[in-house]
Order: sequence, then structure tokens, then C-alpha cells
Amino acid sequence: MKAPLLLLALFVVPMSVTAQLDSLLSKLSFEADFRFRVEQDWDSRKSDGSFREDRTRLRYRVRAGVNYTGKWYKVGFRIRTGNPRKQQDPQLTLGDGVQEFGTLPIGFEKAYFQGSWETFSFWLGKNTFPYSKNNELFWSDNVYPEGVFLQKEFDINTSVIDYFSVKGGHYIIATTNQSFDEDSYFQGFQVSTTLLKGRLTLFPSLYLFKNIPNIPDGNDTFLLDYTIAHIGTKFKVVDKAPLYIELDYYENLQDYSSNDSIPKNRRGQKSGFVLGLKYGKLSKKGDWAYGATYANLQQYSIVDFLAQNDWARWDYSSAGSPDGRLTNYNGVELVAGHKIGEKITLKVKYYVVEQLIPLGIAKENGSRIRFDIDVKF
Repeated sequence: MKAPLLLLALFVVPMSVTAQLDSLLSKLSFEADFRFRVEQDWDSRKSDGSFREDRTRLRYRVRAGVNYTGKWYKVGFRIRTGNPRKQQDPQLTLGDGVQEFGTLPIGFEKAYFQGSWETFSFWLGKNTFPYSKNNELFWSDNVYPEGVFLQKEFDINTSVIDYFSVKGGHYIIATTNQSFDEDSYFQGFQVSTTLLKGRLTLFPSLYLFKNIPNIPDGNDTFLLDYTIAHIGTKFKVVDKAPLYIELDYYENLQDYSSNDSIPKNRRGQKSGFVLGLKYGKLSKKGDWAYGATYANLQQYSIVDFLAQNDWARWDYSSAGSPDGRLTNYNGVELVAGHKIGEKITLKVKYYVVEQLIPLGIAKENGSRIRFDIDVKF
């Protein structure tokens, strides 16, 4: 009797292990993508009136992640290339900082735990910016906040209102290892709704930034608070065509009139607006998409080193930080994209910008064009 039982055990145990492994693999999902970029900059004037040298760069980015999905929760992480001191930019320039074919800098951009029950959801850790937005002019897609996020959804589904949600969260930018109120942090609150059978989207928001350095990466000379009210909207112009108008308005409600650390001519620079026109989509092979965006963002309408750094070469390198400083400007972005394969997309982007208030004797400006090829796996 012992021999048959042993044979049965040797047969059943591997089947059990295989079943458990299959169950685990069915809950795992993998993601990866690759980008290659050709970029040209020209006509970039500095604040002292001189011009930066025209610049051509070849750049690339690699990202890879793993997610585990349970019944009501999800755990995941993603790594990427990029300068670890430059949260806005995961791209690496060929031959820059890794000469003689050295190894690449890689770090975690996401590490999170999230859950949901019916109409309530949350996440903890480091994750994607969770609030609705039209573009990266307030918050870069490459910046992943660390903190706690909560959301409650309401399925209204009336003749006017389709969807309604309330979002909120607390995110730590830099900890002091003391009480929370001493940290550099921001809190976000947003109401998001879609109306008219999905044609109109509204997402008014309030963002509270506390103890924010005027210069990132530890070279600050003073701290600032921001109270930014944001009105965002997106409207589908034609019901059966992918043509959209996007509008964003920002107003920093803080009073800097008595702040001696800020020059007088910039203390009232707290408003911004963005107007965009988009047509098309890039969801399947053969699709085309086009866009035009105009931005006018005053100095303190947003936090510059958390927003995009795509539109110009302006940064804090003279103050010891690689981060961008894209506020206090008006400019235009023109975009065209084509889906040449199910996993491959081509895009070209053109930018021209000019400073609103000069930091020196002349207004900074700049022109840039980019060609991107993005491949998903």
C-alpha cells in the first residue's frame, strides 16, 4: 500500500505546485517601453542678453514594471532610466555622464499599494499623479508623488451629469524627520465630473503647497507656500469627431506683497492659463493626432520644478540643480503623432517660448523641435 501512496503523492504535489504557480502568474502583469528622441534647440537667449549655443541631442528612455492584482487590491512597481536628481526627466542623452560606454543610472519611479471597494479607492506609496489634467504644464507626467490618496466616485447618470468623483490626498516632497507640518509637502483636492454624455469634462481643484524651496535640491534661499486654485475643462466640439478644446486657469491665492525675498515686480505674478486644441487619437495602427497649445504662466502660478521641462532649456543649473524652471513665460506647442504599428508611435513636437518678466537685462527665449519614437512591449 505504501508504494502506490508514494507514487500518488509524487504525482499530486507537482500538480499542486503547478496550479499555485499558474494562479500567481495569472495575477501578474508586466509592462515595458522604450523611447528614442532626436532634439534640436536654437535661438535660446539668456537673461544677460547672450545666446546659448545651438544644441543637438540624441536621447533615450527605458521603463519596466510589474503589477500583482488581487481581488480588491493591487501592488506594483516600475523602474526607469534617468538622473536620480532630476525627477522631471527620465531621458538620458547619449554620451552625457556615461562616457566610454559606462552603466546607466536606474531608479524606482513607482512603488505602491492600492485598493478599491465599489465606489471607494485609495493608494499608498509612490504612484502616478492621481488628479485629472489636460497636459503637463502644471504637473509633469514624469513626477510621481509619494503619499496617501483617496477617491470616492458617484454614478449619477442623469440626463445632464454622467459621472462625479471627489479626490484628495497628502504627499510629502521632502521630510524633515520632525512633525508633518514641518515637511515640504502638498495636498490636493479635486472634484471631477463629466456631463452631456461625456462631451464636457470639468475638474476644479485646489492644491496647497507648504514649505516649498525657491530652488530645488537643497540650494534654496527661502521657502514659499502656494495655494493654487485650478479650473480645468475639456470639451468635445463635435459629437462624432475627436476634436477637443481644453482650457486651464490657475490662480495662486497666497499674498506675497510683503515678501522681501521676492522682487517687487514678481510678487503679483500668480496667474496662468492654458488653451489647447486637439484632434485625433493614437489608439490603433494608422491613427493620426494633432495638437496646438498656448500657455501663459506667471512666475508663481505653479511650482516650476514639478511641472514639465519640455518647452525650453531654462533650468537651475547655475544654482546647482538640474531641474527645470518653466514658469514666467508664454509660448506655443505644436504636436503631430502617428501610430505606425500596434506598439509603435511617432511624434514630432515644436516649441517657441519667451519670458514674461526678465530676470536680468533681457528676456529669455528659445525654440525647440523633437522627434520621438515610442515602443511598448
